Amino acid sequence: MKMLVSVRSVEEALLAADAGVDFIDLKEPGRGALGGLPVATIAAIVAALRGRAGERLVSATIGDVPMHEMARIARCVQEVGDCCVDYVKVGIERSDAARGVLDMLAASGRPVVPVFIADRGLEAADVAHACALGFPGVMADTQDKKSGSLFEVLPQEEMRRFVDTAREAGVMVGLAGALRAEHVGLLRNLAPDFAGFRTAVCIGDRSAALDPGRLATLMALMRSQVP
Repeated sequence: MKMLVSVRSVEEALLAADAGVDFIDLKEPGRGALGGLPVATIAAIVAALRGRAGERLVSATIGDVPMHEMARIARCVQEVGDCCVDYVKVGIERSDAARGVLDMLAASGRPVVPVFIADRGLEAADVAHACALGFPGVMADTQDKKSGSLFEVLPQEEMRRFVDTAREAGVMVGLAGALRAEHVGLLRNLAPDFAGFRTAVCIGDRSAALDPGRLATLMALMRSQVP
């Protein structure tokens, strides 16, 4: 299971890269679950990361854009994709518009990873539809970080079904949502391809700066083979 850490600046990105983080995810935690960074900031972070040895996979969010604003979603996907990230992350709410958004994203020509927002549960049919569209990966995450972690929001059997659906389709799958060190054992049991963290590697809430000590501790735990 690989480790994804969300960062908001060049300094945080290089800290995560030097710590050996597998996926470096670009977002602004102060602007919501999938808060977007300015395109110029994304481009600067990508340039800094690409210039170092041992390149890491880089993803970036487009921001918390409502499902009914499809044209805006499409525009943001193109803008973020133009920054040469490996994956563009787009939040998918449980909504009647979700299926149309997924179809549009699949046709965008960009390496999009749909991020299913789990606060009101996951729509199994939408997840299966996404997994059949050829996306490189899918994720589950939470919108309201103050409501607890993904494990407080979503029953484990539903998380298991999400992971299994992606696995059966040959799609990379990730879990995130206020995850902490104590969830690593549960995550190993579910065995997603990667798990995403922000709160766990900050002192204070997720809007605080990345803490090198917490990052190193969590990295060691994720790398450990001890259950």
